[in-house]
Amino acid sequence: KLCEGILSILEKDTQTSCQVACLETLRILSRDKKVLVPVTTKRNMQILMKLAKLDAVKDPLERVSEFPVIVEALKCLCNIIFNSAVAQKLSLELNLAAMLCNLLEKCKDQQFVDDIKCFDLRLLFLLSLLHTDVRSQLRQELQGVQVLTQALESSLSVRWTEEYKTVEDHDRPPLSLQETDCAIEALKALFNVTLDSWNVHSENESHQFRYMAAILRHCLLTTGPTEDKTEELH
Repeated sequence: KLCEGILSILEKDTQTSCQVACLETLRILSRDKKVLVPVTTKRNMQILMKLAKLDAVKDPLERVSEFPVIVEALKCLCNIIFNSAVAQKLSLELNLAAMLCNLLEKCKDQQFVDDIKCFDLRLLFLLSLLHTDVRSQLRQELQGVQVLTQALESSLSVRWTEEYKTVEDHDRPPLSLQETDCAIEALKALFNVTLDSWNVHSENESHQFRYMAAILRHCLLTTGPTEDKTEELH
């Protein structure tokens, strides 16, 4: 009943601070599989997707004040989908993977969106881990390899000297924790999406994989904020 009450509040237009507090509470509760059973419905998933800006709208994210709400809603969806088989099925029905790719596009060239990108990528990783259908959809329909490679490129702040050669800056400072986490989530999702891609059929795919290989090489030459994070990144 507590979860249902929280979701009924979130369905209304409440203040940002109230939305964040409600979502933080729901995130903690959503770690318990038993709690999720009565609240994992299509309507409740749609409430959380709306708060996370998971929609088909192409406009960039503008209201920085809403960013904490988006992050917390994405965290809740990560927990719910990880812990609920019903939510995993609903994510297919609601075309969640497409909405996540669209949100990544909306984050392009935006400031203060690292946390949004990180949990968007984590959710894409979970969906692609749990559903072979999502892996196929990302690869074939949603240009997932390109979207995820661009997210990785952005996280690593890659610069280019030639088409498939990155700038090697040996004096570059380590990545921040946020940049490292984003890169790690992008790599995990890319691994799932390209798992069955041993056979490259087109010139465009060949270009995409050469482009990705150059970024992966750059990644191996990059350090994180700590030794442990660098090891996780590599």
